Amino acid sequence: MSCQTIKHGIFLILGVAALILAWPHAFDWIAAGGNILNPIEFFIDPIAAGGASAFLSIDLLVMWLVFMIWVVFDAERIGLGKKKGWGFLALSFIGVSFAFPVYLIIRERFLRSKANSAE
Repeated sequence: MSCQTIKHGIFLILGVAALILAWPHAFDWIAAGGNILNPIEFFIDPIAAGGASAFLSIDLLVMWLVFMIWVVFDAERIGLGKKKGWGFLALSFIGVSFAFPVYLIIRERFLRSKANSAE
């Protein structure tokens, strides 16, 4: 098994773990009246709580915005296609901690297959 395959396995395990660990909290928030389709409300609630919640929410919000911009342009730049970039942007609404590792796996495998076909 290659180091690349192990790394991709770890990325995928972490992404799935993030979904499993994070979504129960989202379901609780939705049950309490939160609207998951409203990202402003989604980030304002924890920011209003202050402390670590505010820090992590602001940090994640900025990282998510950077990911959304980067993934669309990066997918197009490497030849994966703008549509796939937009698809990963959409996937990030389920969880950027899931979409980002999955994108990295697909990106690296695409680049490797592109390099192998050029040889």
